[in-house]
Amino acid sequence: MSVATAALVSGSSSLGHFKRSPKNGVFLYRTLFTGEKRGTFKTFQSDLFLRSSSGSMRNRVSTKSRPFSPVMEWQDCTTEMEVDVPCSVAYACYSDRESIPKWMPFISSVKILKDKPDLSRWALKYEAFGQDIEFSWLARNMQPTPNQKIHWRSLEGLPNRGAVRFFPKGPSSCKIQLTVSYEVPQILIPVASALKPFLSGLLLRGLERFSVYAKESQSKVSKS
Repeated sequence: MSVATAALVSGSSSLGHFKRSPKNGVFLYRTLFTGEKRGTFKTFQSDLFLRSSSGSMRNRVSTKSRPFSPVMEWQDCTTEMEVDVPCSVAYACYSDRESIPKWMPFISSVKILKDKPDLSRWALKYEAFGQDIEFSWLARNMQPTPNQKIHWRSLEGLPNRGAVRFFPKGPSSCKIQLTVSYEVPQILIPVASALKPFLSGLLLRGLERFSVYAKESQSKVSKS
């Protein structure tokens, strides 16, 4: 049983709720989970539809009815860390988008478009909440502020946006603040309350690994 199905069976309201009328409330649940009426459950973007496998609907449940239409939820995650490299080094390392998979745990690939270097294709792949999660998106890097700010927004695919800010803490260190905003994917709506702290932990792990990566990069430059 999928997470989404399990949530509905247990009565969770995280996916929304059915219109519980005496005429269709029981029918919908029995159709979805016991197979009565030979019903099937299909997901189309942000709406859930109920249809009969025979093509005919009974008990006044038609293909036009939509039991519920959940509102897409956006979440914001912010984490920060001090690193032992100056802002210029941290900024240069973070600007190398195709190297981000080396230190960010859940990013599997980033490919910059050759003809449009401000655009890049991202792929996310990670196992969490008992599922193999995979998403992709096309992002545009907005006009940066050198050594201070990098920010982006997605143009297609998984809706998200974010910013990385760099604050000097001394001649050889800085504070990095990473903020990521995203629309909770429908497959993860049942665990939305756990998603934000989970992602915050991943982002922090990413910055910890970035700190090591940036220091190693600085060391290589110093030796060359």
